[in-house]
Parts: sequence; structure tokens; C-alpha cells
Amino acid sequence: MFESQRIPEPEAMDDSGEVEAYSSAAAQKYLNKIDDTFVAHALRLVNRRERGRALDIGAGPGQIVVKLARILTRWKFVAVDRSSHMIAEAVANLAAAGPELAGRVEFQIADANALPYPDATFDLVVCNSVLHHMAEPERLLAEIARLVKPHGALLLRDLRRPNRLAHDWHVRRHGRYYAGKMRELYEASIRAAYILPELQRLVDASRLSGVRVFNEPATHIGVERPVKE
Repeated sequence: MFESQRIPEPEAMDDSGEVEAYSSAAAQKYLNKIDDTFVAHALRLVNRRERGRALDIGAGPGQIVVKLARILTRWKFVAVDRSSHMIAEAVANLAAAGPELAGRVEFQIADANALPYPDATFDLVVCNSVLHHMAEPERLLAEIARLVKPHGALLLRDLRRPNRLAHDWHVRRHGRYYAGKMRELYEASIRAAYILPELQRLVDASRLSGVRVFNEPATHIGVERPVKE
């Protein structure tokens, strides 16, 4: 009775003003720390595997895949996003990251619901804060299940929707680093996010195997699977 109603938001963040807000200096320091926790989680799942091919679905401006590529120096990465503005930002960020990533990171405009890659292509599939955007989240989970190798690792993480009693406090607490358009986007994402039982039902109905639904109590929930040697 205390759960808030989920209010979906658009699938693609393609407005240039939204991209600028997401990439603003005011938000970046906080988002950078959040991205670092995602990268650390992904590294644990690949368990020091030296080589592989990874896919980042909904890469946004590309910070996560650039961070991963700097650490996993013998891996190759493909990162996709539906937003042409986001991909343009990601390409610029890649160029600024230095020549050591040249030839190992590729950004493409693509729809997460139907990605142009063969089955079982990737040793690692990651997806950060995308699920709540999807009109048909089942299709995203189906694509992840199709594209990850049978023994590959996967990490999907997203925001957690607070209940009605905690909503205002949650937004004030975890949205305190955002202002203006970025604050609006954050609040819309919170309203569109899932709660743990909803995510568990989506996973149970999917073709994902060997996965675990996890809860990071403060802000996030997700799905993980470590690489199997």
C-alpha cells in the first residue's frame, strides 16, 4: 500500500539540452563516483580475465566504457546508444581520453531492443541506468541474454524507486548534487525506476540464466552474473 506508482519516461535522451545537463560539471563529480562503483562491480564479475569483448548498452556520453577500457587493456569494447547527441558526446570524450584507447573502443547509434550483433558475441555485457527508460524491458533482457556468451559475465544496474513515504526524502538526499534540468531528469528517472520485486519478476520471465538480482539499499538494484571459466 505504500509503494508509489511507476511512471515511465521516454526511451531515448536525445534532446541536446538533456545531454548538456547530463554532462554538466555540477553533476559530473557525483556521477563520476557512481560510475566508479559500477566499473568496480563489472571488474569483479570478469575476475581478472585478460582478454575479451564487451558491450555497453545505453552508453550515454561514454564514461563507463572509457573507464573499463583503461583498466582492461587487452579487451575490445562496443558501446551503443539510441541518442545521436549522446554518441557525439561519447566520441568527443573518447578522443579526449588519449591515443591509448584507439582501435579498442567503438561507439555506435543503435536500438537496445534490436542490436545488430550475432548471438553469443560478448564476454561481458553491461547496462547502466537504462532499464527504466524501456517501454518493453523484456526486449532489453532478451537482447542481453542473446548477446552474452554462455559463460560470459553481465551487469545490469538501475535506480531503485522509493516508496511513497520515502520519496521526498530520497530525492532531496540523492538528488542534492543536481540542479535545473538535471534535477528534473533525476526525478523523472526515480519515478520510472523499478523496485526489487518488479525486477525479479522481469528476470524470472526472461531467458537470462545463472543470474542474481541484487539490491544496493541506498539507490540501486540490478542483475549480475560472473564470468564462468
